[in-house]
Amino acid sequence: MTDDDDARAEIEKKYEKLLAAATGTDNDSIETESDKEIETEPEYQKPSTSSIVDMMLGKSSTGTLDSETMILETQKRIWRAIKQGGVEYYGIVSESDEFLREHVNEKIPMAVMFVDLVGSTDMSLSLPEEKVAMIVSSFAQEMAIAVKQHSGYTLKFVGDAVIGYFIHKSALMASDNAISCAQTMIKIIEDGINPILNNYDYPDLYIKIGIDYGESMVMRYGKDKIRAHVDLLGPVLNIAAKVQNKAKPQQIMVGEDIYNKIHPTSQKNFELKVWDEGSWNYRNRHTGKLYPVYASKTKL
Repeated sequence: MTDDDDARAEIEKKYEKLLAAATGTDNDSIETESDKEIETEPEYQKPSTSSIVDMMLGKSSTGTLDSETMILETQKRIWRAIKQGGVEYYGIVSESDEFLREHVNEKIPMAVMFVDLVGSTDMSLSLPEEKVAMIVSSFAQEMAIAVKQHSGYTLKFVGDAVIGYFIHKSALMASDNAISCAQTMIKIIEDGINPILNNYDYPDLYIKIGIDYGESMVMRYGKDKIRAHVDLLGPVLNIAAKVQNKAKPQQIMVGEDIYNKIHPTSQKNFELKVWDEGSWNYRNRHTGKLYPVYASKTKL
């Protein structure tokens, strides 16, 4: 049995368990109470428990218990950031740095994700700089936490954008992790971050996400194995960035290479993007044909 066969079986079990939990036939599906709230904190906008299948299908829902816990923890961190003028997060990017240093000059298959915050320029015109910095920093690091919790790495923060990547011995599993992460990110924005921002009359946040799959080269800029900058280089990063730029707010766009690797249930969330003439010019390097892109159908 190949790695992809193992991953396919694991993914199928995951979807079967989610279906069983949603229909009440999974005895292992147990609800847990949220952490005890600090008395001085505002009442959190706890998401209602709804269909797990809806979450996997990309419909409007609050998802699984794990995602609920993630949202509640996000709300606590965002609240503290607002009250304290920022919150120190753990060095998530350093984990990527350590991994890349171990694989310099290697070509690694991976799913690459670009996440961009929409409207940060307008926000900077209406809010003090220190408030904008606090919001953007908290947003970026919350997205990085989501990447980590879906077995990915955060490559770097670029302004108000986050770049992540997902590696697994099976391309199917790496792709599934990336898509699940993107869905979770949108839920974190809508159900975790925005309700807290609204309590303080801050504007809602919106994101655009682009993902694709392919090989990336690990590069080191200099001889110093410890201090020299390391980064990724490859067409998949360019495509992920390009499709993200074409997405609408709260939308996920994916390239054909990752679309073909995700579970059929997830594929149903996406539809082939039909471009206006001249609006998309990237061509497949092997076929020379216009590279297909798929957009999420509904708000996740």
